[in-house]
Amino acid sequence: MTDTPTGNSTRAPLLADPRVARAIELVWNEADLLDRKEYDAWQDLYTEDGHYVIPIDPETDDFANSLNMVYDDARMRRMRVTRMTEGHAIAAVDAARTIRTVSRFVPTEVFDHEVTLRSAQVVVAYKRGRHDLWAAQVTHRIRLSEHGDRIALKAVRLVDCEDTVPAAGFLL
Repeated sequence: MTDTPTGNSTRAPLLADPRVARAIELVWNEADLLDRKEYDAWQDLYTEDGHYVIPIDPETDDFANSLNMVYDDARMRRMRVTRMTEGHAIAAVDAARTIRTVSRFVPTEVFDHEVTLRSAQVVVAYKRGRHDLWAAQVTHRIRLSEHGDRIALKAVRLVDCEDTVPAAGFLL
């Protein structure tokens, strides 16, 4: 295989592509780790230069020069995980239980060593007798390697990102 992108005019052949299947499997693994609050294992899924982003502008791809709710590099992810797992931070003590559904995968770029996927994510969070629903369009850029596939980018575009969004005591 060459390092040439594969178009996305027909979905079925792309979804059958083993590179795409590996990327989808990693995204599902990420969702499972987050639901089980295995945050240390979650952050190990990222490349050292990877970003976890929740932009306010649903159309932007220029995250470094845009306003974001979250724009975490490796250092900020480690700090966020520490707050959620240690001490008495409200995010750690009173975190919601979550169930994620990630579906409707659309491969937008497929290279030998990298796959970009767009998907739909719904997170149901339960805390203090109340359910909250978080819906988003998510972009994952997955770097493929024989040493283990990793997330280079996760951009979570909440459907209500331009409105007031309540604080979440969990990762999207």
